[in-house]
Amino acid sequence: MTLEHLDHALEQEFAGHAETIHRLKVADAHFRGLLELNHQIWREIHNIENGVTPASDDYLTSLRKQRLSILDDIAKIIAAAET
Repeated sequence: MTLEHLDHALEQEFAGHAETIHRLKVADAHFRGLLELNHQIWREIHNIENGVTPASDDYLTSLRKQRLSILDDIAKIIAAAET
């Protein structure tokens, strides 16, 4: 999945917030960094799940938890930007 497709998937995950996501990507370096980190972790999870990169189940679980935490942070920033 390309970064553009991941952005689209993220916008689907946060449906109705595409305009806020775009605005934050442009104006907020911290938010942009979270998106980049989310993309890196997602790519690593994807490679492990598809057998490209070997990893233990514990490591995969820790990556998934880390990504969920990042998605929570992204959701909080979006909510704060819309209030």
